[in-house]
Amino acid sequence: MRPGQHRQADGAAKPAARLKVGFVLARSFTLSAFALFVDTLRLASDEQDRSGRVLADWQVIGSTRHLITASCGVQVAPTSDFVDPSKFNYIVVVGGLLTVENPVDQETIAFLKQADAKKVPLIGVCTGSFILAAAGLMKRHDSCVSWLHYKEFRERFPDLSVRSDRLFNLDRQRGSCAGGSSSADMAALLVRKYISRDAERNALEVLQIERARAAADVQPRRPLYDNYDDARVKAAMITMEQFVDGSMSIEKLASTVGLSRRQLERIFIDKTGMSPAKAYNRVRMERAKSILAQSKAPLIEIALDVGFENASQFTRTFKRTFGQTPSQHRAASRAHPVLNYIVRA
Repeated sequence: MRPGQHRQADGAAKPAARLKVGFVLARSFTLSAFALFVDTLRLASDEQDRSGRVLADWQVIGSTRHLITASCGVQVAPTSDFVDPSKFNYIVVVGGLLTVENPVDQETIAFLKQADAKKVPLIGVCTGSFILAAAGLMKRHDSCVSWLHYKEFRERFPDLSVRSDRLFNLDRQRGSCAGGSSSADMAALLVRKYISRDAERNALEVLQIERARAAADVQPRRPLYDNYDDARVKAAMITMEQFVDGSMSIEKLASTVGLSRRQLERIFIDKTGMSPAKAYNRVRMERAKSILAQSKAPLIEIALDVGFENASQFTRTFKRTFGQTPSQHRAASRAHPVLNYIVRA
């Protein structure tokens, strides 16, 4: 039966939904990640934007029916209490701000563990993988997180595998997703798997998304990366960002992409017009720039995070790179909150 062929004669039963997803929303969850995921399901479930739950169904489940506030201030009400998790094909945990001390309650953790015991696949969207990892549910699984959260994941869960060089991961029992628009990509994969390619295409067309990106697609990054199409250069820069404290030597960096130092330097000069060392410094400065715009962390703390011994050395390098001091950049970011939002997105 094709999507849309659900209107039947009076009294005839409608077909059962084929894809059932339960959403667990964390406190201060990311609204865009949730909305893109659920709307991909909605648009794939029916034709002509009727929003019928014909080929998919979804519920926002929680330990209470209290409103859950997103990081942007919008509130969402759960539509279901915790039920038998085996009623769902997937349980999707949508995370948000990492500064929230207890993003979900103990009843939610117990529910997720029950789902795991019943072999129901769990997916962490945005920082939802942090919640699953804290519950001990990401062992023996890769966690895919945004490049922005890679360092913090490593610090919180040093024994777990994490990567930020792709959009999402999905195996038989676990999924994780960097968030943002990649939520739609992951949802599209589920639609293709459980419903059809036609349903996937219909959803993405209505969402004005040209195509679904694959799990292995590289995460969109800052403009520094946009003009480089050499896979070795991109891989090296991703590694630089993962060791943004400057602790990765150029020799070791070269070995991670299967090159000697001399070969890496030759490729960087050819493809980027700068040496690996200069590119590494730029990556560190870009990270510092992002932190300055998003947090109130003192300069010395940011300096140490990106591998400088003191704030004065960091300030000189930052000004040489961007033409303004860190304090001036922070002041400008606060004066233009819309630009600040774009940086975070």
